[in-house]
Amino acid sequence: MPLSTWELLLWASVFTVFYAYLGYGMVLFAIIKLKRLIAKPQAIGNYQPPVSFIVPCYNERDIIAQKINNTLAQRYPKDKLEIIFISDGSNDGTPEKIAEFAEVKLLHQPLRAGKAAAMNRAILQAKHEIIIFTDANTILNEDAIAEMVKHYADIKTGAVSGEKRVFSGDKANASSAGEGIYWKYESLLKKWDSELLTIVGAAGELFSVRKSLYTELEPDTILDDFMQTMRIAANGYRVIYEPAAYAMETASVSVKEELKRKIRICAGGWQSMVRLAPVLNPFNHFTLTFQYISHRVLRWSIAPICLVICLLSNVFLLSNPFYALLMVAQCLFYSMALLGWYLANREIKVKLLFIPYYFFIMNYSVFAGFIRYIRGAQSAAWERSKRA
Repeated sequence: MPLSTWELLLWASVFTVFYAYLGYGMVLFAIIKLKRLIAKPQAIGNYQPPVSFIVPCYNERDIIAQKINNTLAQRYPKDKLEIIFISDGSNDGTPEKIAEFAEVKLLHQPLRAGKAAAMNRAILQAKHEIIIFTDANTILNEDAIAEMVKHYADIKTGAVSGEKRVFSGDKANASSAGEGIYWKYESLLKKWDSELLTIVGAAGELFSVRKSLYTELEPDTILDDFMQTMRIAANGYRVIYEPAAYAMETASVSVKEELKRKIRICAGGWQSMVRLAPVLNPFNHFTLTFQYISHRVLRWSIAPICLVICLLSNVFLLSNPFYALLMVAQCLFYSMALLGWYLANREIKVKLLFIPYYFFIMNYSVFAGFIRYIRGAQSAAWERSKRA
């Protein structure tokens, strides 16, 4: 018996959501297994080129000394390392604190134009071809620089991303636990993406590029890290993922802070998809397009819409006991998500609700981010999230 229109809509939506969040990972794993049978990965040598290390920061006086000391503790030849901190717009004493460290080059101006503008300005001052960007509120492992730059021995490598690690601790709330689980899964996908060809967008907490491939970003760019590395990939270079170089940060302090951060990312996702429209053409770069749509575009646009279609189409199929049961399951899941949100706002932890809650706010943020994007209401100026 052929499926009805409502059934087709329902199952197409279910498949899209499943593929976006789990199916792509399964397909990617199978491809990687096959690739490993055909060709073994090449060994990487100990390549140590001169590096310019850039840290954009805004009003980070309380933690900036810790960040500088963490940078100075990197196990990398000091004569090959240029350290630049740019604090445009900071008015809390951050520039004065940075100036206390003679090993650091300070760039500061009173005007706050956003992180993309700060990066554009800083890179003009950088002396070396290999550029590393990292956020001020992260702590790097001591070998982060060495682990990242070794990949530039291959001329096909245009950028390298480190790993983002979210520390939640034993007292994790729904926000921090959900974020931690999400990034562990994301890191696994990035590892496989990199092994297949390239990752689709680096984590801004720690990434590097060749200066000669750096594209001056539009001043209103929201996701500077994503746009920069995607443009490099679109030009035919690989963006490598190196989990042995990692940036550690604590999770958002509250549901409100995490939601604010997610909505900003999703607004930036819509902006990025518009500006990266040529990457959607598989005739230009088939594998990159496959990875980009599967890993990013579906999550940032189609999958959240499909969740709504799943629910609405299910309403017209309730006469069938199977679909009635499916509706009960959907309602139960969203009830758990909303309950998780309610309890998280009151700092009540129920681990069973962490994943439904986080999945819900991820997809809600796509809609909220779209509204903010089309209204032009999302500022490009970076705003420090409150962390635990």
